[in-house]
Amino acid sequence: MTPLDLPTEVADTAVRDRAVKHLRERGVALPLFSELAEPATISESIQGHLSSVDPLSASPANLFRVHWFNDADGRGQTTVPDHVLLPDAVTGVKARIVVALGERFPMIAAHKVLAAYGCLVPRIVTGQFDPTSQRAVWPSTGTYCRGGVAISRIMGCRGMAVLPEGMSRERFEWLERWVARPDDIVRTPGSESNVKEIYDKCAELAVDDANVIVNQFSEFGNYLVHYLCTGRALERVFEHLREGAPELDLAAFVAGTGSAGTLGAGDYLKARHGARIVAVEPTECPTMLYGGYGEHNIQGIGDKHIPLIQNVMNCDMVVGVSGESCDALNLLFNSDTGRAFLSERKGFDPAFVASLASFGLSGIANILAAIKTARRLELSETDVIVTLATDGAALYASEREKWQHARFADGFDQTDAAEIFGRHLAGIDGDHVLELDHRERRRIFNLGYFTWVEQQGVPLDVFDKRKDQRTWRDLQAVLPLWDSLIEEFNGRTGVNLPT
Repeated sequence: MTPLDLPTEVADTAVRDRAVKHLRERGVALPLFSELAEPATISESIQGHLSSVDPLSASPANLFRVHWFNDADGRGQTTVPDHVLLPDAVTGVKARIVVALGERFPMIAAHKVLAAYGCLVPRIVTGQFDPTSQRAVWPSTGTYCRGGVAISRIMGCRGMAVLPEGMSRERFEWLERWVARPDDIVRTPGSESNVKEIYDKCAELAVDDANVIVNQFSEFGNYLVHYLCTGRALERVFEHLREGAPELDLAAFVAGTGSAGTLGAGDYLKARHGARIVAVEPTECPTMLYGGYGEHNIQGIGDKHIPLIQNVMNCDMVVGVSGESCDALNLLFNSDTGRAFLSERKGFDPAFVASLASFGLSGIANILAAIKTARRLELSETDVIVTLATDGAALYASEREKWQHARFADGFDQTDAAEIFGRHLAGIDGDHVLELDHRERRRIFNLGYFTWVEQQGVPLDVFDKRKDQRTWRDLQAVLPLWDSLIEEFNGRTGVNLPT
């Protein structure tokens, strides 16, 4: 099978039946993808049960919280995903920039748990993964593998996290609490931009048939779950804004590349609202912009390659942002000195200042790219840009400490805060912005050849098929089939109320 051959029927009945028995014994019911896109459709009995379940626990019930509509304490459900509308005094542009909050997701406080669910569950319900004997291997730069370990634990199978040793300390601390065994955490050389080293380790692990590599960069379940669930969630945020201002237009969707799964929401928003799709990468590792390489610390984006699941030929812009700016603003937004500067010196609403803790490094990068997009396109006050923060600042406290010590060893004061605000936010420039025509899209598309065809052995005709938008529409048509398979699987387990 090739990566484009998505499972649409049961491939191995014996494996499927073992999975049914295993999940029945564990009290696991699987939510439909349509329920995660529209969680108001989840049964009242399950919603009532959730109120007594800790959202940070490994309870099977938390699968029904793997969506964008959780409230701030994680126990209730909202009608509109939690988001922050950035004041124009902060952004310096007329366009409305709104940020959806990934930290509302359960267990890992990041939206990557949605991607992990979207990649593993189709394998389980079609008998392509045996949770009684196989181990799910989750290669990532630290957030997706946490989601994968959480989903694996709920499914009662072992999950292995493969991630660079240079990622934030908080990622490893979380993993140490959740994995079944210490050797289920595999540290590879380097940091955020060292993805090939992750692939090399996975190739070693794949020699053992008990290890199933669930690669977010090439698993189209990642793309599809974001197309449907993240796309609809962001659409709901936009519709909420438009309820009070019907003249608003959805001008753009901005997201970091990373695995490119989240960019799948852009295909949904472009088809429904004509939104431009803007891909973000670090200027220190400008692969799409300049065919470049390098190291950076925007943990979550920009990995020296083009993911297989990235729909490059539907992308409209590439924007580069500096990792130095993201680290600086992480300090400004999350230190006592920085928050005091923003509320007292700049006069920003304290509630808004407090909300900045919901932006991790990649979320800050998305915000900076959204500002650059608004400036390049000369957007007006009737234009909306939607973006997201994959996770919150809590995951990067150690990174903030390291950066502050390196730059402000003698102390961080109000003058330093003012300089960061002026240089990295108010003074953000318009450099490293590329509007894509067909030739530029083809150039970026072609960069993926070296990873996927030469290194990973994807057939050339499969690789090239991704240039055609009909291929992506055919993939999207699989989602209702997956829901039917999940319904059938749940019927066999007989679990109506997850434990």
